[in-house]
Amino acid sequence: MLVNWSLAAIHLLAFALGFWAVLMRGTALSRLAAGTGDAGRVLLADNIWGICALILLITGALRAFGGYEKGADYYLHQPLFHLKMTLFVLILLIELAPMITLIKWRIAKARGAVPDTGRSMLFARISHVEALLLVLMVIAATGMARGVTFG
Repeated sequence: MLVNWSLAAIHLLAFALGFWAVLMRGTALSRLAAGTGDAGRVLLADNIWGICALILLITGALRAFGGYEKGADYYLHQPLFHLKMTLFVLILLIELAPMITLIKWRIAKARGAVPDTGRSMLFARISHVEALLLVLMVIAATGMARGVTFG
Protein backbone atom coordinates (compact mmCIF):
# COMPACT_ATOMS: atom_id res chain seq x y z
CA MET A 1 0.00 0.00 0.00
CA LEU A 2 2.81 2.43 0.89
CA VAL A 3 4.61 1.72 -2.40
CA ASN A 4 1.40 2.34 -4.40
CA TRP A 5 0.79 5.58 -2.54
CA SER A 6 4.40 6.70 -2.94
CA LEU A 7 4.43 5.97 -6.67
CA ALA A 8 1.15 7.83 -7.13
CA ALA A 9 2.42 10.82 -5.14
CA ILE A 10 5.71 10.98 -7.04
CA HIS A 11 3.85 10.64 -10.34
CA LEU A 12 1.48 13.50 -9.50
CA LEU A 13 4.27 15.70 -8.18
CA ALA A 14 6.22 15.11 -11.40
CA PHE A 15 3.17 16.31 -13.35
CA ALA A 16 2.98 19.47 -11.26
CA LEU A 17 6.70 20.26 -11.35
CA GLY A 18 6.92 19.30 -15.04
CA PHE A 19 4.02 21.61 -15.86
CA TRP A 20 5.75 24.47 -14.06
CA ALA A 21 9.12 23.71 -15.68
CA VAL A 22 7.81 23.52 -19.24
CA LEU A 23 5.91 26.78 -18.74
CA MET A 24 9.06 28.40 -17.31
CA ARG A 25 11.07 27.10 -20.25
CA GLY A 26 8.52 28.62 -22.62
CA THR A 27 8.64 31.93 -20.79
CA ALA A 28 12.44 31.94 -20.74
CA LEU A 29 12.53 31.15 -24.46
CA SER A 30 10.08 33.98 -25.18
CA ARG A 31 12.24 36.40 -23.21
CA LEU A 32 15.33 35.16 -25.00
CA ALA A 33 13.63 35.72 -28.37
CA ALA A 34 12.73 39.26 -27.26
CA GLY A 35 16.33 39.94 -26.26
CA THR A 36 15.60 40.19 -22.53
CA GLY A 37 16.45 36.66 -21.41
CA ASP A 38 19.39 34.34 -21.19
CA ALA A 39 20.01 30.79 -22.33
CA GLY A 40 20.97 29.69 -18.81
CA ARG A 41 17.40 30.05 -17.55
CA VAL A 42 16.10 28.15 -20.55
CA LEU A 43 18.51 25.29 -19.92
CA LEU A 44 17.75 25.14 -16.19
CA ALA A 45 14.00 24.91 -16.83
CA ASP A 46 14.67 22.37 -19.58
CA ASN A 47 16.71 20.21 -17.18
CA ILE A 48 13.86 20.18 -14.67
CA TRP A 49 11.32 19.43 -17.41
CA GLY A 50 13.45 16.54 -18.69
CA ILE A 51 13.87 15.03 -15.22
CA CYS A 52 10.12 15.29 -14.61
CA ALA A 53 9.33 13.64 -17.95
CA LEU A 54 11.66 10.78 -17.06
CA ILE A 55 10.06 10.41 -13.62
CA LEU A 56 6.60 10.40 -15.25
CA LEU A 57 7.69 7.68 -17.64
CA ILE A 58 9.25 5.49 -14.93
CA THR A 59 6.54 5.89 -12.30
CA GLY A 60 3.80 5.56 -14.89
CA ALA A 61 5.29 2.35 -16.27
CA LEU A 62 5.71 0.93 -12.76
CA ARG A 63 2.15 1.81 -11.82
CA ALA A 64 0.62 0.40 -15.00
CA PHE A 65 2.82 -2.61 -15.72
CA GLY A 66 4.93 -3.25 -12.61
CA GLY A 67 2.34 -5.06 -10.53
CA TYR A 68 1.21 -1.95 -8.69
CA GLU A 69 -2.16 -0.22 -8.85
CA LYS A 70 -4.88 -1.83 -10.95
CA GLY A 71 -2.64 -3.88 -13.23
CA ALA A 72 -1.85 -3.95 -16.91
CA ASP A 73 -5.13 -5.56 -17.93
CA TYR A 74 -7.11 -2.65 -16.50
CA TYR A 75 -4.94 -0.01 -18.14
CA LEU A 76 -4.76 -1.71 -21.53
CA HIS A 77 -8.57 -1.88 -21.68
CA GLN A 78 -9.13 1.68 -20.47
CA PRO A 79 -9.76 4.21 -23.30
CA LEU A 80 -8.60 7.12 -21.14
CA PHE A 81 -5.26 5.35 -20.63
CA HIS A 82 -4.89 5.16 -24.41
CA LEU A 83 -5.72 8.87 -24.63
CA LYS A 84 -3.17 9.64 -21.91
CA MET A 85 -0.48 7.61 -23.70
CA THR A 86 -1.33 9.25 -27.03
CA LEU A 87 -0.87 12.67 -25.43
CA PHE A 88 2.43 11.54 -23.90
CA VAL A 89 3.70 10.28 -27.26
CA LEU A 90 2.59 13.55 -28.87
CA ILE A 91 4.59 15.48 -26.27
CA LEU A 92 7.63 13.29 -26.99
CA LEU A 93 7.30 13.85 -30.73
CA ILE A 94 6.99 17.62 -30.57
CA GLU A 95 9.75 17.73 -27.95
CA LEU A 96 12.31 16.22 -30.33
CA ALA A 97 13.29 19.48 -32.07
CA PRO A 98 13.63 21.55 -28.86
CA MET A 99 15.48 18.71 -27.14
CA ILE A 100 18.03 18.33 -29.94
CA THR A 101 18.50 22.08 -30.24
CA LEU A 102 18.93 22.58 -26.50
CA ILE A 103 21.52 19.79 -26.41
CA LYS A 104 23.38 21.71 -29.11
CA TRP A 105 23.10 24.85 -26.97
CA ARG A 106 24.67 23.00 -24.06
CA ILE A 107 27.53 21.82 -26.27
CA ALA A 108 28.05 25.32 -27.67
CA LYS A 109 28.06 26.85 -24.18
CA ALA A 110 30.56 24.22 -22.97
CA ARG A 111 32.86 25.19 -25.84
CA GLY A 112 32.47 28.88 -25.05
CA ALA A 113 30.43 29.57 -28.19
CA VAL A 114 27.15 31.46 -28.41
CA PRO A 115 24.20 29.15 -29.11
CA ASP A 116 21.97 29.78 -32.12
CA THR A 117 18.78 31.06 -30.50
CA GLY A 118 16.97 31.78 -33.76
CA ARG A 119 14.14 29.32 -33.11
CA SER A 120 13.51 30.41 -29.51
CA MET A 121 10.00 31.71 -30.18
CA LEU A 122 9.00 28.49 -31.97
CA PHE A 123 10.28 26.46 -29.03
CA ALA A 124 8.45 28.75 -26.60
CA ARG A 125 5.21 27.97 -28.42
CA ILE A 126 5.99 24.26 -28.41
CA SER A 127 6.63 24.44 -24.65
CA HIS A 128 3.25 26.04 -24.07
CA VAL A 129 1.51 23.42 -26.22
CA GLU A 130 3.25 20.73 -24.17
CA ALA A 131 1.94 22.33 -20.99
CA LEU A 132 -1.59 22.16 -22.40
CA LEU A 133 -1.09 18.51 -23.33
CA LEU A 134 0.05 17.81 -19.75
CA VAL A 135 -3.17 19.35 -18.46
CA LEU A 136 -5.16 17.09 -20.78
CA MET A 137 -3.19 14.10 -19.47
CA VAL A 138 -4.15 15.01 -15.91
CA ILE A 139 -7.80 15.29 -16.95
CA ALA A 140 -7.61 11.83 -18.53
CA ALA A 141 -5.92 10.48 -15.40
CA THR A 142 -8.65 11.81 -13.13
CA GLY A 143 -11.24 10.07 -15.28
CA MET A 144 -9.27 6.82 -15.05
CA ALA A 145 -8.99 7.14 -11.28
CA ARG A 146 -12.77 7.40 -11.07
CA GLY A 147 -13.39 4.47 -13.37
CA VAL A 148 -14.87 6.51 -16.22
CA THR A 149 -15.40 4.28 -19.25
CA PHE A 150 -16.84 4.75 -22.71
CA GLY A 151 -18.85 1.79 -23.81
